[in-house]
Amino acid sequence: MLHGREPEQATIDDLLTGARAGRSGALVLRGEAGIGKSALLEYAAAQGIPAIRSAGIESEAELPFAALHLLVRPAMELVRRLPPRQRDAMDAAFGLGDSTPADLMLIGLAVLTLLAEEAADGPLLVLIDDAHWLDRATAQTLLFAARRLDAEGVVILFATRSGPDDFPAPGLPELALSGLRAEAAAALLDAGPTRLSPTTRYRLLAESGGNPLALLELPAAAGNAEDPNPLPLTQRLQLAFHGRVARLPAPTRTILLIAAAAGAEDLAPVLRAAATLGAGLDDLQRAQDADLVRTDGQVLTWRHPLSRAAVYQGSALTARLAAHRALAAALDDADSADLRAWHLACAATGPDEAAATALERTADRARRRTGFHGAVAAYDRAAALSADADARLRRLVLAAETATEAGLTDQAARLAERAASMSTDAALESRLELVRAQAEFAAGKPGSAHRRLMAVAARETDPRAAARIVTRAVHTAWYLGPAELDEVAALLATLRLDADDPVTPIVRYLTGSVAGLRTVDLRTAADAARANGADSPADLVQLCGSGLVVGQDDQVGELADVLIGEAREQGRIALLAPLLFFRAEAELFGGRPGESRIAAEEGLRIAEDIGQPQWISQLTAFLAYAAALRGDEQSCRDYADRAVAEAFGGAQAVGAPWAHAALALLALGQGRLDQAQAELDHMTVEPARHHVSGLRTLADQVEVAARLGDTDRAVAAREQLDAWSARAGQEWIAALAARAAAILAEGADAERHYLAALPAQRPFDEARTRLLYGEWLRRDKRKVDARTQLEQALELFDRLDAAPWRERTRTELAALGVGAAARPAGGPLSVLTPQESQIVRLAAQGLSNREIAARLFLSHRTVGHHLYKAYPKLGVLSRGELRELDLAE
Repeated sequence: MLHGREPEQATIDDLLTGARAGRSGALVLRGEAGIGKSALLEYAAAQGIPAIRSAGIESEAELPFAALHLLVRPAMELVRRLPPRQRDAMDAAFGLGDSTPADLMLIGLAVLTLLAEEAADGPLLVLIDDAHWLDRATAQTLLFAARRLDAEGVVILFATRSGPDDFPAPGLPELALSGLRAEAAAALLDAGPTRLSPTTRYRLLAESGGNPLALLELPAAAGNAEDPNPLPLTQRLQLAFHGRVARLPAPTRTILLIAAAAGAEDLAPVLRAAATLGAGLDDLQRAQDADLVRTDGQVLTWRHPLSRAAVYQGSALTARLAAHRALAAALDDADSADLRAWHLACAATGPDEAAATALERTADRARRRTGFHGAVAAYDRAAALSADADARLRRLVLAAETATEAGLTDQAARLAERAASMSTDAALESRLELVRAQAEFAAGKPGSAHRRLMAVAARETDPRAAARIVTRAVHTAWYLGPAELDEVAALLATLRLDADDPVTPIVRYLTGSVAGLRTVDLRTAADAARANGADSPADLVQLCGSGLVVGQDDQVGELADVLIGEAREQGRIALLAPLLFFRAEAELFGGRPGESRIAAEEGLRIAEDIGQPQWISQLTAFLAYAAALRGDEQSCRDYADRAVAEAFGGAQAVGAPWAHAALALLALGQGRLDQAQAELDHMTVEPARHHVSGLRTLADQVEVAARLGDTDRAVAAREQLDAWSARAGQEWIAALAARAAAILAEGADAERHYLAALPAQRPFDEARTRLLYGEWLRRDKRKVDARTQLEQALELFDRLDAAPWRERTRTELAALGVGAAARPAGGPLSVLTPQESQIVRLAAQGLSNREIAARLFLSHRTVGHHLYKAYPKLGVLSRGELRELDLAE
C-alpha cells in the first residue's frame, strides 16, 4: 500500500486508461533518493497491463545501448520482423552481424516500431527505473520514441533523480515527487515494526521531510538515540544501510561488494569473481535475510540503489580495487569485452597500457555503433591510463573528435585544449583545430571558427582535403560578411583539383554562388558530384543553401527533395533539419505555404530530438515568417522570440535575421510601417544583409521606405536589389526589381515598370505587385483597371491564406465601391492538421502505412490513426478515393 500518493496514482491511472483505449503517453517521475519513484513504477506494474522493464545501471552508463538491450531482449523475435533498415539499425546498436553504423534516431524509430508491434494485441507498459544512469545512446533512442507516441496504446514511465540535468527529457510531461504530507508520513512511520519514543518519532518526522524510504529505514538505525548532528538525508540513508551491512560476516560483505561493483543483475560473473576472493552463493543468504538484496540463483537485485551505494562507498579502497580486478578476470568472454575493459580501468592505480588498449578498443566499438557519448568517456579514460605520451595524445584527439560527433562541443573544446598543450604533431594539431572550430561555431563564435578553418585549409597539402575544409568555411563565412565570403571564394578558386574529383563541381558552384555569379547550374553541379563519387547527401547539402543565394529556388526544391529521400533511406537523420529548412524556403517562395510549413515543422521536430540548436533557431524563425504571411500574430511573435532565446545566442542567434524579417512582414501586412522599418533596419547590416532573408526583404525595404517618404533609404535598397538581380540572372528577381522601380517612379514610367514586373512572378510576389499596381491605378482614377488588378490579387491572397494582405485588398476594393465576398482558403487539405496533410499526401501517392511511418518517423499505428481522422474531413472512405482528390495547394 502506498501512503499519500493518491494524486500521483491518479495521474498514472489516467495514462493507463488511455492506453487501454489505444492512446499512448509518457511521463517522467522526478525525485530525490527514496522519495517513492520505484514504488510508483511497481504500482503501475500491478494494474494488469503487460509490462516490459529496463533500468540505468551506473557501471554500464558508458556502454552504448546496454539498457536498450535489457529492454529489447525479451522481444528479439519481433526485432527480426522490423523493416530492413530498422532491423539493421538495431543489429548495429547491439553489435550484431556486419551491419554498418546506424543513426541514433533510426534506432529510435526501430524502438518505436517495436513498441507498436508489442502493443498490437493490447496496451503495453514500459518501465524505466534509474533513468539518470541510462547510457546516453539508450536515453536518446527512448526519448525519441517517447516523443512520437500517439495512437499505439503504449505508456512509458521514466523514474529519475530530481535535477533536469540528470536526465534531460524535453518535450515530455514530468511529475515532481515531494515528501509525503504530515498525515501520510505519520501513518507510514507508525506502520513500521520499530517502536519509537515520542521525541525520536517527532524528530524523524521532522528531519525525514516526508521521504518514504527514510521513514522505513531510519527508525531501526536511530533506535531512541539522540543525534545532535543531523546529516543530509541521502547520506543518512546510506549510513543506515551501511550499518546493516557492517554487521554481516566478512564473506557476505565481500560478495556484496563484488555485486555492487558489477552493477548488473547477472549473478554468474559475480559468483566467479567472488570465488577467487573466498566467497560464494551461500554467503548471499545472510544479505538476503537482511533484506538488502534478492536473488533466485541467477539474477541479483538490490532492494534499493542506496543499498548498493552504501556497500560500495563504505568499503576500503583496496577492497574495491580487488573487486574490480576479480570481475575483470571473471568477464573473459568476447561479449563482455567492453565491461571487462571498464573494470580493468577501475582497478588501475596508475598508467596501465593493457587497460588503456582495452578501453580504446571499447571506444572504437562504441563509435562504430554510434554510441558516441560512451566512446568519448572510453577514449578519455584510455588517454589517462596511457603509459606512452604519443598514445595518450592520439587517444585525446580521438576523444575530442568523437565529442564533436556527439554534439558535446564544450567537452570537445576542453579535450582539444588538453591535447593541444602536449602536441607537436602538425597533422594532429590540424585535426584539433577543426574540433575547436566546430566548438566555437556551435558556441556562437563564427569569427574565430572561420579563422581556424581557413588557417587549416591553407596549410593542407592535399587539395581534396583542403576543398572539403573550405566548403565548411563557406558556412562560417556566411555568418560574417562579404569580406569573408570573398576570402573563401578566392581560396576555393586556387585549389588545383582533378576534374574527376567529386568535390570539384561543388567547389566550382560554391565559388560562383558565393561571388554571386551564375557560373554553374545547380543540377549540373549535383549530377557531376554524384557521378564522381561525392558522398550524397552529405557533400551536397551546402549546394541547397548556396542555390537560394542566387535565386535557383525551383532547383533547390528539387535537389532538396532528392537529398531528403536519400537521407531518410540511409538513416542520416542529422542532415534532415537543414535539408527540410532549405525545402521549406523553396516551397514558401514558390507559393506553397502549406507544404513549406509541413517541411519546417518536421525539420524543427528532428532538430529538437537530435539537439541541433542552430537549426532549432533557424527553423523556428522561419516558422515565424510563415506565420506572418498568414497573419497569425501570436504564433509569429512566439516563434520569433524563441528563435532569439539566450539558449540559441540571443540577438546573435543564427535565426535572428529570419526573425526580424518575420516581424517586419507582420508589421507591413498590418500597415504598421514604423515598426516594419525598425525590423528591416536589421536587414541592412552584415551579415543579414547578404543572407537569403536579407536579399528576400529588399523589395519590402523599398516599399516601406518609400511609403514613409525616406527616398534615400528606398533608393539604396533598390540599388542593392538591382545588383542582386544582375548577378543572379533570375527572371523573378528582375520582376521584383521592376516593382521597386515602379514604386519610386511617377506617371507613365511607374506603369511601365508595373507591367514589366507582372510576368515571371511567384504567387505571393505577384499578388503584392497587383495590389500595389491596383492601388496606383485607383489613385490615378482608373477604377475599372484597378478593380481588375485588385480582384486578381485577392484571388491569389485567398489561395495563399495571406489574411492581412487579403484584408488590405478588400479595403482597396471597398474604396472602389466593390464588395468582395470571402472565399474559402486553400483546397481540400486546408481542413487538416499539418501532420494529417502530410500523411494524406503520401497515402495518395500509394505508400503503405508502414512506408509512411518509416518516412515520417512515426509508428504505423499512428499513421493509421491520422488517416482515420482525415478521411471524414475529406469526405472519402479509402486510399483509392484519396487519389481522385486534387491535393495541390
